[in-house]
Amino acid sequence: MSKQKQHTHTTHKQSVRPPFECIALLLQGGGALGAYQCGVYEALAEAHLCPDWVAGISIGAINSAIIAGNTPETRVVKLRQFWEKITSNPIWNSLGGFDLPPMFNGDLTHTILNRISAGLALASGTHGFFEPRFPSPWLHESGAPGAISYYDTSSLKATLEEFVDFDLLNQGMIHLSIGAVNIRNGNFVYFDTQTHTITPEHVMASGALPPGFPPIEIDGEFYWDGGLVSNTPLEWVFYSKKREDTLAFQVDLWSARGHLPRDMAEVLTRQKEIQFSSRTRAATDRFKHAQRMRHTFSQLYKKLPEDLKKSPEAKILAAATNNKVYNIAHLIYHAQNYEGDSKDYEFSRASMEEHWKAGYSDTVHTLRHPEVLERPTNHEGVFIFDIAEEGCK
Repeated sequence: MSKQKQHTHTTHKQSVRPPFECIALLLQGGGALGAYQCGVYEALAEAHLCPDWVAGISIGAINSAIIAGNTPETRVVKLRQFWEKITSNPIWNSLGGFDLPPMFNGDLTHTILNRISAGLALASGTHGFFEPRFPSPWLHESGAPGAISYYDTSSLKATLEEFVDFDLLNQGMIHLSIGAVNIRNGNFVYFDTQTHTITPEHVMASGALPPGFPPIEIDGEFYWDGGLVSNTPLEWVFYSKKREDTLAFQVDLWSARGHLPRDMAEVLTRQKEIQFSSRTRAATDRFKHAQRMRHTFSQLYKKLPEDLKKSPEAKILAAATNNKVYNIAHLIYHAQNYEGDSKDYEFSRASMEEHWKAGYSDTVHTLRHPEVLERPTNHEGVFIFDIAEEGCK
């Protein structure tokens, strides 16, 4: 890994747009951890780095739809209102949430309270998002809608309509892509504003994680959560036919790196992290290699004699060339020790605020490094940044 000389600015706010044709925001799935993405977006908006393309999966699709379905001046407000709605558990709030004396604010207390909050979500659902089925799906007749999920997400449609202007979203002010899986054939698909008219059902389909949530029907086909196949939209954006100089903020809610578990609770946590991290770093490394090949092909093609350029082989080579450049800034949520394996369905207001603040802080820290916003100058035309972890490479 080659290091650049790094320096920092005192502010993350930018006075001019960075020299890229496209600013992309890529949002992973991760349930309750999705508030981290909202903190990321708030910091980007403050820095005048509003994305041209937002791509998301699962909770990332919901946040993406809220961003794309609102005007720039209302997006952070709408994100905040949505997250305050789904974390307004009246039972938990009646218990006082996390408002405890400082002497009780250790990891053990946080662990206990998080488990209580997660248990309440499992037992009573989350306001405006999902609620448990009664009777249990095991008591429904085979083939009945209630027989194939533990929770009913019908209230989510009204919530999405409350916080997303779908007419505005489909006007294409922001290019929106959301991923889901076709249940019948197992194919991973993207619903995209350039090819689809996006409805609440498309967003719900991207977050329909079984067996908790029911499949969503769209045009006679049924879909589940895109995270079953890939939990990050990075490859969809970077291997798009329309290649542009791109500054991408890849927001991951699950860290691929971790420690050897010491007990069963840590086994369950680590299993989720590995399953849903989608090995983002490996994907970016593959993309960097592909870019090296494309740039090499481009240089080689220019050196060919004119008659050779007309050959079928040269035409194939020309199609693979690419002189576009990419900066990829990783923003990865690193969970606290007390969060455990229930962190993706622990919808307390206090945890939402913690996740939001973490996303904001990580983004501000990243944007204070000016090299993140500068065009790459290496042979591959790609710089990959994880400021919190290792700088750039």
